[in-house]
Amino acid sequence: MNSSEALQAPQVSSGSRWPQWLAVLVLVYVLISAVGMIGSGFKAATGGQAKELFEFASNPYIGLVIGIVATALIQSSSTVTSLIVGMVAGGLPVEIAIPMIMGSNIGTTVTNTLVSLGHVRDKAEFRRAFAAATVHDFFNLMAVAIFLPLEIMFGFLEHVALWLSTFLIGADSYSMSDLNVIKALTKPFVGAVDNVTSILPGTFASVALILAGLAFIFLAITYIGKLLKVLMVGKAKEILHSAIGRGPLTGIASGALVTTFVQSSSTTTSLMVPLAGSGSFSLKQIYPFMLGANIGTTVTALLAATAISGALAVSALEIALVHFLFNVFAVVVIFGLPFLRGLPIKGAEWLAAVAAEKKVFAAVWVLGVFIALPLLMIAVSMVF
Repeated sequence: MNSSEALQAPQVSSGSRWPQWLAVLVLVYVLISAVGMIGSGFKAATGGQAKELFEFASNPYIGLVIGIVATALIQSSSTVTSLIVGMVAGGLPVEIAIPMIMGSNIGTTVTNTLVSLGHVRDKAEFRRAFAAATVHDFFNLMAVAIFLPLEIMFGFLEHVALWLSTFLIGADSYSMSDLNVIKALTKPFVGAVDNVTSILPGTFASVALILAGLAFIFLAITYIGKLLKVLMVGKAKEILHSAIGRGPLTGIASGALVTTFVQSSSTTTSLMVPLAGSGSFSLKQIYPFMLGANIGTTVTALLAATAISGALAVSALEIALVHFLFNVFAVVVIFGLPFLRGLPIKGAEWLAAVAAEKKVFAAVWVLGVFIALPLLMIAVSMVF
């Protein structure tokens, strides 16, 4: 797969774009409604006892593993983070949700790592592609290694996000009063689904509402991504080629912008892998773009948080802001400090050199990071 193939998409004439844009708006409406479904269903299913239900995840390392595994399986950090926003709206404590959010950052990197395996037949091409994929892995692993312990000790992200969310919403009422129009708009759709699921007895109705919400989130994000790729690929391609190689700040900004366009960090980072494999761009040029993609993908959770009103509106916005702040601070700290900046590149280049010589190490890396490491963390956390 060469760079031109990676960036090609069906062309849409300007006169025929409005149905696609209308479909995007409808899908955004479905996404926001679905988060409201999950919040309502989760609150009803737990009877306001969400903290007790998730007591096992009060260990932050288990919460981290939940985020890693869920995102690796679903292949969409946007879906997982939107689900977490809905669960917080249903009563899941923010301090339990934060490690899950961090874990989703690690889990989402599996996609571009798997994409790089498509270059395995050509040693030089595979080495470049695998390095481009795993630089994202190394960065996100470093980010969690730095910020999770700090969060456990000081709750920095939680405090900053809480301050921002109460500032944006208003601490007096603790309700999304300015966004009640959104609740009013989504109420008919949520109510219609609730009426269907309510035919089931007791808790089954609440669980069905949660599952329906999850299904709608997954479908909405999937098709929003597909439509935006068709509508915006020309602009994304233009941004990508004009920005990459023009400095790290431009690369970060372009990564964030392109990911916001296509609503999928997995898509944008996977797009870069074949470009790296073909030699179109160097690892140092691609690295900032990957970091920007981490920031761009947080838009979905922030959008999802607008669905929540009432007493838990602040908490829902708070966890969405945690996702945003975590990725911004990770870029500022890791990329901003010279002694940390080059570590992901060095790690990725070393691993790619080893994997290019012995392909089994590529499989060991994927299985180790996304399966063995989570299991080890659970085992260690249970002992200590």
